[in-house]
Parts: sequence; structure tokens; C-alpha cells
Amino acid sequence: MMEAMRFSSLANPLLAITLGVLIFHCGRKGDPIPRPRAAAQAPEVRLEGLRKVRLTLPPADVKGDPLAGVELVRVLYLPLALAKPSPEEVFNHGEVVLERRRPDLPGPGEPFTMDLGSLQRPQGWIVVVAVRLGNVAGRPSDVLPWMDPAL
Repeated sequence: MMEAMRFSSLANPLLAITLGVLIFHCGRKGDPIPRPRAAAQAPEVRLEGLRKVRLTLPPADVKGDPLAGVELVRVLYLPLALAKPSPEEVFNHGEVVLERRRPDLPGPGEPFTMDLGSLQRPQGWIVVVAVRLGNVAGRPSDVLPWMDPAL
């Protein structure tokens, strides 16, 4: 009887220590890491006159998942060169000349117009990029020509 009592008294602390180790050492420590956001697809853009761009935010990201979390839209400008650049060249070497932030943006797939009348740049090229939360820039739009405002 004494041995049974001794075993049970030793088992309880041993069981408590084992459970404590399992509970406190399971899983990752710290804040959960959010899932990385995929870049947005390229927005559809077209010129409406000389100083306005009509664009539609993409409805999905590059993985095909529904697009959420668009924080802003950027217009990038690259000066005129000998040949028409690719959208990636304007994105990589151009300068940000205009941004439009939430809450002034419509939802994904909805069109809106941006007035570029305040943009005082010589002839060149522009692209539009949707930027998601976390500063994840999407694919650049098609390259549009930018005419000198003096014309």
C-alpha cells in the first residue's frame, strides 16, 4: 500500500511537469506572421483627352484571388526616349508624380477618372500601378503617352 501511495505522489508532479513543457513549448512564439500579399494585376487604363486617365482597378491579384487591400494608386512618369519603353521600364526607372489614396478609391473592378492637369512634365510616358497594404506594388498598366502641357 505504501508503494502505491509513493508512486501516485511521484506521478502527479511528473505529469504536471510533462504537461507544462508540452503546453508552453508548442508552436511558434511571438505575434502571428500575416500571409504575404500577392501583387495586384495591372489596372486597365486609357486616356480621356490630354489630361485625364480613366482606369479600372483589377478585380484580382496575380494569383487569381479576389483583390482586397488596395491602399493607393500611383502614376509614374518617364521622360521621352528614342523608343517606347515597356511598362516595367517606366515602373523601374520612372518617378512617382501622383498618388491617390483610400478612401478616394473605388472598389476592385470599378472604373474612375484621375485628373492629371496638375502634372507639369515634358513629353514622356506614364503607367499606373495599384499598391496593396504593406507597400506591395502590382503590375504596371500599359504605357500611355504624356504630352507636354504647353501644347
